[in-house]
Amino acid sequence: MNKKIAEKIKKIKLLILDVDGILTNGEIILDEKGREIKIFDVQDGFGIVLFQRAGFKTAILSAKSAPAVTARAKDLKIGKVCQNASPKIVAYKKILRHFKLTDAQACFMADDLTDMEVLRKVGLSVTVPNAVNEVKRIADYMTKREGGRGAVREVVELILKAQNKWAGILKAYVA
Repeated sequence: MNKKIAEKIKKIKLLILDVDGILTNGEIILDEKGREIKIFDVQDGFGIVLFQRAGFKTAILSAKSAPAVTARAKDLKIGKVCQNASPKIVAYKKILRHFKLTDAQACFMADDLTDMEVLRKVGLSVTVPNAVNEVKRIADYMTKREGGRGAVREVVELILKAQNKWAGILKAYVA
């Protein structure tokens, strides 16, 4: 990781997550009644919990709305949830105001064209290997893990380690 990205990571206080393609692998599953089913990664979820325990803020920013997202956000105690956000930049600005933070203090993980305006504004823009090429070109960092398969956990650990908070987290779990 280069020095410029390392400096950006040290300023982060808020992790904003897109849903489809980041918290999920991007597949849409419909049941026989047409209800959308989402599959979330348990390690991503626990990473979010660890991130919050370390004193960081979290938010969800999605262009769609789904009851499964509302339920998952409640379960994980996500600080701010913005669904049906179009354009996303408007909701992003509300998220910053809600937490009283600046662009430089925000990290946004996203993967598609509707995310690009926000990705260009945040202090740290992150994408995944399964993102569209246009997003890959502008992101500060691309995870090794794919969306919905541990990418969020990877970024959480990256931030916690860069800000020297990982060892404190480990103490609760490692004898």
